[in-house]
Amino acid sequence: MEKIIDIIDSIAHEKGLPPESAKEAFKTAILQTAKRVICEDCDFEVEINEKSKHYTLYQKITVVESNDPRLAREPEKYISVEEAKEIDPDVEIGDEMTSEVNLEDYGRSAAAALYHEIEYHIQRFVEEQMFNKYKAMVGTIVSGPVTRVDSEQNTYIEIDEVRAVLPKRNRIKGESFRVGETIKGILRYVGIDKKFGIHLEISRTMPKFLEELLRKEVPEIADGLVVIEKSARIPGERAKVALSATSPRVDPVGATVGVRGVRINAVSQELHGENIDCIEYSPIPEIFVARSLSPAIISSVKIEDGKAIVTLPSDQKSKAIGKSGINIRLASMLTGYQIELNEIATTSTANTQNSSQEEEKPTNPDALKALFGE
Repeated sequence: MEKIIDIIDSIAHEKGLPPESAKEAFKTAILQTAKRVICEDCDFEVEINEKSKHYTLYQKITVVESNDPRLAREPEKYISVEEAKEIDPDVEIGDEMTSEVNLEDYGRSAAAALYHEIEYHIQRFVEEQMFNKYKAMVGTIVSGPVTRVDSEQNTYIEIDEVRAVLPKRNRIKGESFRVGETIKGILRYVGIDKKFGIHLEISRTMPKFLEELLRKEVPEIADGLVVIEKSARIPGERAKVALSATSPRVDPVGATVGVRGVRINAVSQELHGENIDCIEYSPIPEIFVARSLSPAIISSVKIEDGKAIVTLPSDQKSKAIGKSGINIRLASMLTGYQIELNEIATTSTANTQNSSQEEEKPTNPDALKALFGE
């Protein structure tokens, strides 16, 4: 069996497995083969000599009384106390003994089963290692070339040695990809299937994707000088990001936007032209809600029972709502509050109304009489 152990070492090197993992896979394969070939209900153990690379397989046998009925039913699992004492005079009933077993004595079927088990368990260890690797990468950006786009517009991407899928529902509206094109996405889910192995799911619509793109584009965010407190997206249309700084010398919004918007524009381009609003975060809910409704100018905010009641001039209402309600929806997603708008008349409007009322006042009858000399 020296050659088998050498093969295990070479497979471990080829697959990038730690030596200990290869050893555990080999032991498991030996034990499973012994159960399959010798006795399914028996207990076995394996010892490996590190120097010689030989292994020894032992079967555990329980010592019982000479008239125990289990001796006849399962002779491979039990031994009478008389027979056991011939091997070890100090043995007692209930003790466990071990006897060496050689799988080679069971012919070619045992050898074939052993090779199959070794291959299977090595593959399981490889998959487990890869699963743990990608599991630790969930929430980070991955990229790879497109290998296929199916009839339902699901996009398949090759990431290292694993195939990932970008479902249509996780794709930004209006995007389309061609085979060979390299695309980025956030690793959303890692699964493992006995039949198909490891599979990955990525997304380009999660707010986390926007956050990670900003982290890569803005050094101040990567270094921790600027913190992304919250973010909200309507993929492909608009997004809002709440930022704070860990140093009073740093302007979180200015650092993120960059000179002439170069940083934020690079992220927007990756997101299929998505408009990104950067606002300064405040731990005070009223201030945070008011800032989240930018570019609208807010008069006051009152928080009641999980609802933000916003008072604003009437000429700012359309800005607060935004096209198709997108601005107020994003503000609500970002702050976590249901937002209710209350208008107040602007000064110019009020003056116009007062002037109209003055012009429409009925003329005094006495004044008319005096005017015409009646």
